[in-house]
Amino acid sequence: MDDKEIKKVVKKRYAKFALNNTSCCSTCSSNKNDINKQTESIGYSLNELKNIPESAIIGLGCGNPTALADLKKGETVLDLGSGAGIDVFLAANRVGKNGHVIGVDMTPEMVKKSENIARENGYKNVEFRNGEIENLPVKDNTIDVIISNCVINLSTDKFKTFSEAYRVLKSGGRILISDLVTKGNLPDDIKKSFDAWSECIAGALEKNEYINIIKKAGFRKVKIVSENRYFEKEADRRLVNKIISIKIRAFK
Repeated sequence: MDDKEIKKVVKKRYAKFALNNTSCCSTCSSNKNDINKQTESIGYSLNELKNIPESAIIGLGCGNPTALADLKKGETVLDLGSGAGIDVFLAANRVGKNGHVIGVDMTPEMVKKSENIARENGYKNVEFRNGEIENLPVKDNTIDVIISNCVINLSTDKFKTFSEAYRVLKSGGRILISDLVTKGNLPDDIKKSFDAWSECIAGALEKNEYINIIKKAGFRKVKIVSENRYFEKEADRRLVNKIISIKIRAFK
C-alpha cells in the first residue's frame, strides 16, 4: 500500500472528527455521557476529565499515558498525535505554569480545534504544531517526556517515528506510549484495508516487533508497564484476542 495514500485517508478521517465535533469512538453514540464512559474505560479518571476542557474529550485513544508518565512540575512534554488535546491539557495541569506541553498532529483541522480550545480555556503553557511524527517540528534535545496515545500504530514508518522521538528527547528523557499491537499476524485483507488503517488496526505491529523497533531506535530500559486485550464490539470477529493495548516506558 502507498504510504501517501494511507496518510491521506487517515487525515481525511480525523479532519472529519475535528470539523464535525463528532466522536472518534466507533462504538459510542454522539451522547457526551457515552463518550466520557468510553474514555474512562481506557484509563482516565472522572476527576481528570472534570479538570480539562470537555470539548477536548472525543473518545480517542487506547490508554491514558499521562497517568503513568510521572510528570513533574516544570517539565517540557511532547504529545505525538495530539488530536483535540486531551493528553496535552492533562499534562499541562501536571507540569504547571513553569512547564510546557507541545502537541504535534498531522491534521490541520485538529490543530486548529485544539488551539481554539486552549485559547478559550486560558491555557498559557501549551502549544500545538502541525507536523508528522516521522518528521517532528521540534529541536534536538529539548523534551523531557514524550507521550502518545494510540497514534504510532498509524505511522507507516515506526522506526523513523521512534528515531525522531529519540532525537528530540534530552539525555535521560523518557517516553510513555499507549498503543495497539497484535498477538500474531493480522489477515492480509485487513492489513491492506484503508479503513482498518484509519481505525488503528491495520498498522498495528506484532508486539515483539514493536518493542524491538523501540530498542533499535536507541532507547534503553524498554518495559511494558501494562497490557490488556482490546476489542470493539463492531470489530471483525477474526480480531478477537489478536489486538492488545499496551503501555510502554523507555529512556534515552
